[in-house]
Amino acid sequence: MLITVVEGDITTQEVDAVVNAANRRIRGVDGAIHTAGGSAIPEDYITRFPNGLDAGDTGWTMAGETDRDHLTSRYTRALGHADELGARSVAFPLVSADTYGWPKEDAIAAAVEALNAASSAVDEARLVAFGQPTYAAIARSLASQAEDWIH
Repeated sequence: MLITVVEGDITTQEVDAVVNAANRRIRGVDGAIHTAGGSAIPEDYITRFPNGLDAGDTGWTMAGETDRDHLTSRYTRALGHADELGARSVAFPLVSADTYGWPKEDAIAAAVEALNAASSAVDEARLVAFGQPTYAAIARSLASQAEDWIH
């Protein structure tokens, strides 16, 4: 799987699937995705997951949690769902960094490690960086940990 990094808006990426960081109840999820995708997105989440998701499931982030395995599993489980859907390209935000308070450097390392170790039919896992400093940090991490990446 090719791991790429771009600086930009995750809602404008031309990919088969977009991973969204959300809270445990999948309510009030990323406003940018709602704006781009419309009201069908939260309505679908509520219909499919009326009671929210259990810890460790895809579809939520670990605000306040400190278990790194939960963080890395977000990437591998999202890739598993992408495989089920037949998605060949997936855009990922930097899960749990920024709003959810995970230390950014560790969030980047966890993302790169998880994506490098994952077994998936996905051709491209695209990390979408919000801002130049985050882009540069992800690019440095990819350069030091991955042989197969593009920026």
